[in-house]
Amino acid sequence: MAKAGSDVRIEKDLLGEKKIPADAYWGVHTSRALDNYQITGFALSNAPELVNALAAVKWACARANADLDVLPSHLADAIVKACKEIRQGKLHDQFVVDVIQGGAGTSTNMNANEVIANRAIEILGGQKGDYKLLHPIEHVNASQSTNDVYPTAVKLGLITALASLLDAMEELRDAFGEKAFEFRKILKIGRTQLQDAVPMTLGQEFSTFSTMLTEDIARVKEATSLIQEINLGATAIGTGINTDPEYAARARHYLEEITQLGLITAENLVEATQDTGAFVQLSGVLKRVAVKLSKTCNDLRLLSSGPQAGLNEINLPPRAAGSSIMPGKVNPVIPEVVNQVAFEVIGNDITVTMASEAGQLQLNAFEPIIAWSLFKSIHHLTAACRTLTKNCVLGISANESLLRARVEESASLATSLNPYIGYDQASEIAKTALKTGRKVADLVLEKGLLSEQQLTEILRPEVLTQPRRIKL
Repeated sequence: MAKAGSDVRIEKDLLGEKKIPADAYWGVHTSRALDNYQITGFALSNAPELVNALAAVKWACARANADLDVLPSHLADAIVKACKEIRQGKLHDQFVVDVIQGGAGTSTNMNANEVIANRAIEILGGQKGDYKLLHPIEHVNASQSTNDVYPTAVKLGLITALASLLDAMEELRDAFGEKAFEFRKILKIGRTQLQDAVPMTLGQEFSTFSTMLTEDIARVKEATSLIQEINLGATAIGTGINTDPEYAARARHYLEEITQLGLITAENLVEATQDTGAFVQLSGVLKRVAVKLSKTCNDLRLLSSGPQAGLNEINLPPRAAGSSIMPGKVNPVIPEVVNQVAFEVIGNDITVTMASEAGQLQLNAFEPIIAWSLFKSIHHLTAACRTLTKNCVLGISANESLLRARVEESASLATSLNPYIGYDQASEIAKTALKTGRKVADLVLEKGLLSEQQLTEILRPEVLTQPRRIKL
């Protein structure tokens, strides 16, 4: 390190010297990245799970290197202390590189190396930039390459983020389940292709929303299990160059201990270093969640449409004035914002797909955009589930009397009469009911097709909405 004024220090890399703010924990390699990648305006600190994961990886690697006499124990201890502080939330503001970058994540790894090194130097009693005491690459990055550190850290960060998503999905599932129970006795008309179909309960309708989430929770858990396979120890291309034969297993052991996660070292590290299939699988599952969540919100908006000229079957809790010109208008703003999150996640999946496909030979250079797309999808889906639960679902109410009247007036009741009067007779009854506006029950009694007792039994809500034995 060359000395400069009190406000800066001079650091050198293969491209030459650069002035670094004296109080910065990052160094010359990070500074190059700040010059090169002014893309999104979002720094790595906006993905705290990734920052914490990088610290966990460096911590584990330092311990493994100390065990194998690759790293002096006092240096390893200082690195570990620095990593612990980062995982406690300190120094996150020093992870300043843009989330989208060239170099397959090299700038992210360098940013982590420099921050950890300079904090470790302070712990050892030195000054930032005194790399003769402890070096970002020689020591913090010992036995490592960006190509195994970065994807491993991304996977760990994603697992942490997915845990929050699963919690939010479970809360939303339970909220829909509560409404399904609350609405279990409310009869209504179901619809197919936006046309009247047959009766069901509003509880049955809401139970589908809960069940869809239950299924998607299982799929997210499956996708999470796939990213527990890591390539730490692969170094540059998977051959493990510059590592001890015991290093990969030891590093994974310490990483499991630090994160309390069950991790697996990939059987073929060359394949694991270039393959991003687990990310594609995860992205596809997130798209599935988004698509089904958006469909649910479409249903909520449609069922609450009106209130006078729409379906008006349910009421969504009013959250804001809906118009600057139309007095009294209230819009379904919470389902609308969730719809928009879904559209973004679907777009992110396309990005992940294209970036994964574009990988070449022994490395995928586009993992930064894959990682950022996945983190965005997970973060935004988590927030969307929580706002839908809190600001919408828990406050939904039903217009029970309107729903009951529509069932009683619906020509679709004729469907339930098929086993008793035949399809042709039931069709005539339905046609007449639609034409005249008269009730199906009145027409059946008038024609003497069934007795009032028979009709009452057939049209009971519990009979109309579930399988039953037909008694002719």
